Amino acid sequence: MVDDCFGHPRLAAVYDPLDPDRGDLDAYLRIAEETAARRVLDIGCGTGVFALQLAERGIEVVGVDPAHASIDVARAKPGAERVRWIRGDASAVPPMRADLATMTANVAQAITDPRAWAATLRSAYAALRPGGRLVFETRVPARRAWREWTRERTHRVVDIPGVGPVTSWCRVTEVDGPLVSFRWTYVFGADGGVLTSDSTLRFRERREVEDDLAAHGFAVEEVRDAPDRPGREFVFLARRP
Repeated sequence: MVDDCFGHPRLAAVYDPLDPDRGDLDAYLRIAEETAARRVLDIGCGTGVFALQLAERGIEVVGVDPAHASIDVARAKPGAERVRWIRGDASAVPPMRADLATMTANVAQAITDPRAWAATLRSAYAALRPGGRLVFETRVPARRAWREWTRERTHRVVDIPGVGPVTSWCRVTEVDGPLVSFRWTYVFGADGGVLTSDSTLRFRERREVEDDLAAHGFAVEEVRDAPDRPGREFVFLARRP
């Protein structure tokens, strides 16, 4: 299932202007530099922000995402011809011997089904060359980030050129063990249209992720802190031996 915020054409078109600060990607760019990556697989590439940043640096990039509307947005951006875009999950990626595979932002947590998560790790492993790395982040469960996902804290109004003002807010709808579900509401001021998008994230403990990586052949090299969110994220850097 694809959340409407990524799969609905009207919502995918405003996704970037509603969340323009992507400073969280700086850490991934630094890892690409540290590992001297020349070929990168961006799993869950969404509207292509990170893939295009890599391509601008002369890196060969494959971006894969199951959301048709998001891929359409990515393909329409300047420089998009430098990226190979694939609609699907990680299993849709052909053999590529990548130096680095990434899952930025919420991608890893959005894969909530254990079988889908295992399939993603298998596919990432298969796409990497020996010695290639997989990097992704996941929120620290003990910090209970979802307590901040209230209408009061998330409410915003953004005036988007060609669209008009868009008001949005989030609220949590259910907490069930490691699964946290929430709903974004979007109100388009130009015509009064209202759309909602329901999402669920899985909050995995550090040991659980390390065990999953080891079970799929990865060697965990390092678990870092997200520099822009200290103490709130685990950033896993794992290697295909």
